[in-house]
Amino acid sequence: MKFQNQVAIITGSTKGIGKATALLMAAEGAKVVIVGTTEEAGNAVVEEIKAAGGEAFFQKTNVTSAADLDALVSAALDQYGKIDILVNNAGVGGSLANMDQITDEEWDKVLATNLTAPFQVMKRVIPVMEKAGGGKIVNVASMASTAAGRGGIAYTTAKHGVLGLTRQVSLDHGHAGIRVNAVLPGPIDTQMIARVLAMPQHPLNMKIKMSPAGRPGQPEEVAKAILFLASEDSSFIQGAALAVDGGYTIF
Repeated sequence: MKFQNQVAIITGSTKGIGKATALLMAAEGAKVVIVGTTEEAGNAVVEEIKAAGGEAFFQKTNVTSAADLDALVSAALDQYGKIDILVNNAGVGGSLANMDQITDEEWDKVLATNLTAPFQVMKRVIPVMEKAGGGKIVNVASMASTAAGRGGIAYTTAKHGVLGLTRQVSLDHGHAGIRVNAVLPGPIDTQMIARVLAMPQHPLNMKIKMSPAGRPGQPEEVAKAILFLASEDSSFIQGAALAVDGGYTIF
């Protein structure tokens, strides 16, 4: 198994892409720290992993809280003694508001969750990884990381920032054995865009039909890309941005 005896923290892993990643990584031998804000959902993922023979525990965490992040890292180390893999997946969508419409409160919330939180988690985890001789980090960015028009002003700005953060941290810490990469999901069939996918005439759905894949992606398809970047199969990949979008962003 690719992740035998490795410890992985996966933020936002009670549903969607994060949950799919946790299940697949646990099936490959990882000990997984499930991270989210809803205990019932988090414990359900843990039970699903354990029922399949894996190992996991849930740590209730608000990724915008410094105290919660300190507790998350401490809990992982107390339980498993190390951290080999970090997947920064937690995020919020926000509205499609432009500069004239967005409130300061929404801007702060989207940036805090989608950009500042990955920075704060890495700030705590990287010293642990460096002390152990290395580690792998995968940041879940977005198709909104490379072009405008994929989300509202706050979301697009935050996801552009995640890509820059990924590249800079890779450059700064690669020599210490830390590999940092990003996946850029396109339209994925999750709760975040379920409302839009239910509207056949929505521009997003019309463009999905025109894309090479001709359909939205499934969380497991992004999870498999995350596992690739977190494994030794990608040992010579550093600071990369892997689009997992069915070709949505090539036109």
